[in-house]
Amino acid sequence: MDVLPNEEEQMVKNLAREFLEAECPPRLAREMEKDDLGYPPELWQKMADLGWLGISLPEEHGGQGLPLTYLGIIMEELGRAIAPVPLHSTAMAALAVAEAGSAEQQRQLLPRVSRGDLILTWAFTEQTPRFRPETIHAEAVPDGDDFILTGTKMFVDNFNVAEQCLVACRTAPAAADGDTAAANPGAGLSLLLVDTASRGVSHTPLTTLAKDKQSKVFFDGVRVPQANLVGPRHQGWPIIQRMLDRGTALLCAQMVGAARKDAEMGIDYAKNRAAFGRPIAAFQSIQHICADMILWVDGGQLLTYEALWKMDQGLPASVEVSQAKAFCNDKCEAVVRSSQVIHGGMGFMMEFDLHLWFRRVTAWTMRLGTSFEHRAKIAQSLLDQPGRVRLGMDQIPVG
Repeated sequence: MDVLPNEEEQMVKNLAREFLEAECPPRLAREMEKDDLGYPPELWQKMADLGWLGISLPEEHGGQGLPLTYLGIIMEELGRAIAPVPLHSTAMAALAVAEAGSAEQQRQLLPRVSRGDLILTWAFTEQTPRFRPETIHAEAVPDGDDFILTGTKMFVDNFNVAEQCLVACRTAPAAADGDTAAANPGAGLSLLLVDTASRGVSHTPLTTLAKDKQSKVFFDGVRVPQANLVGPRHQGWPIIQRMLDRGTALLCAQMVGAARKDAEMGIDYAKNRAAFGRPIAAFQSIQHICADMILWVDGGQLLTYEALWKMDQGLPASVEVSQAKAFCNDKCEAVVRSSQVIHGGMGFMMEFDLHLWFRRVTAWTMRLGTSFEHRAKIAQSLLDQPGRVRLGMDQIPVG
């Protein structure tokens, strides 16, 4: 395994950075914080024209069919530029449809995503914010050729601009097929594509640290065609798990990109800010902070691309995803805090750009699982394999 970019991946990275530096200055993020849509349609369409929106979607549906690592590179550069675009939520839902959707669903949705004509989102979290099957209580009851969906979802990204929302819901009790809920909590879960304009759908915008668009979404007796079921009925949990793993790894890439840019700003400032007759970078305490920032960003990047690579190879990657997210939650947050320390009080002024990266990285650490939740998953994997405590690269077969 080589998690470092090859020549083609490096070219994609360079082109993405060049494009975003020209098209997405920090002032755009400021403007979109106050915008009703929360994203610039012109930039979204340019990204579609570059092929980014369908970079990992199947070629037969208008995508490029490239590995997830390529999408990770794009997400990393979007994080670096703090680009206010709904690619993460759209990619999570679109990749789930590409994996488990019907041929008709793929034919109708995926080409539109690739063209930039369709924004998607997904909804999992309810009152209990953990990403576990037993936290799902939204219910879809069969009624003729439809389901009647009722429930409330929290922290739904970009719902205000999404045309379709992929909703995790319960179509049967957790104790289905005679199993106890404790033994099989994922039983009875399904995924439904819900038209956000359907009768009975409403949402309340949430105030977020990143000032991006998240919503509390209400489904009040929403009629959803059974043809909108993604994957087998009652057996959606494995699909949901893979969707969450992909989304978590891609969010880590976004965090790494933003944290690296933040670290570079801190290091550049330390080189130029003079105190006591010399740059503050000459002081050992500042030097150690700068060194730690790069160590943490590089570590998060390596763990993230290891997880993406394993998913591309069809290997189990849930532990690697949790390793990446737990590490990035802690260390990317430490990076942006350290950069604030280097800048002093100036870093907290709203007129100064540094806080734009600080707020986004901090917000992303709380999405798709906290450090505690991901550490619990890693610990459980160790308990489930009592004779095998080696993780990461040691698990990859060689030769």
